Amino acid sequence: MIQGREIINSEKFEIILRRLCHQIIEEYKDFSDTCIIGLQPRGSILSDCIVRLLRDEFKIQIDTYGKIDITFYRDDYRNRDTPLRASPTHMNFIVDGKKVLLIDDVLFTGRSVHAAIAALQDYGRPSNIELLAFIDRRFNREFPIQADFLGISVDALDEAYVKVKWNEALTSAQVFMFPQKPTV
Repeated sequence: MIQGREIINSEKFEIILRRLCHQIIEEYKDFSDTCIIGLQPRGSILSDCIVRLLRDEFKIQIDTYGKIDITFYRDDYRNRDTPLRASPTHMNFIVDGKKVLLIDDVLFTGRSVHAAIAALQDYGRPSNIELLAFIDRRFNREFPIQADFLGISVDALDEAYVKVKWNEALTSAQVFMFPQKPTV
């Protein structure tokens, strides 16, 4: 396996996560007209952490929280050698007229966020959509998409790969950068 370099340890991850929570509390206040939606699969782990912090530590009532699968909304899903496996979508609410906060772990080309916006249309027309990304891989964007709430930016060029490695309890993580996508 290709060796990666740790760019965020679990302690720094916790600090960044709490900063992001403070930023979205400042923006959304009581979250009464806001839906939080994690992008399956990896963005939903991050959104679970954020929602748990908002509820448990900040005592914020989050009523509309879901997870959306974007597999078949991607423009490149037919260009694969092997069949894709979709993750479950957990959304028992309509986003019509509400603010939506999309959460994903790594913002790379923008294709996942673009697909998430298309998938959201099945659930109504939101009044506003904002994006929280933990890592922004600058220099590789293919769509004009940027995060409204951002953990950190990483200058990852060409074949470089950024991986968020979650602990077993899925409550904290480390972030690694590899010169190319690891095989394992």
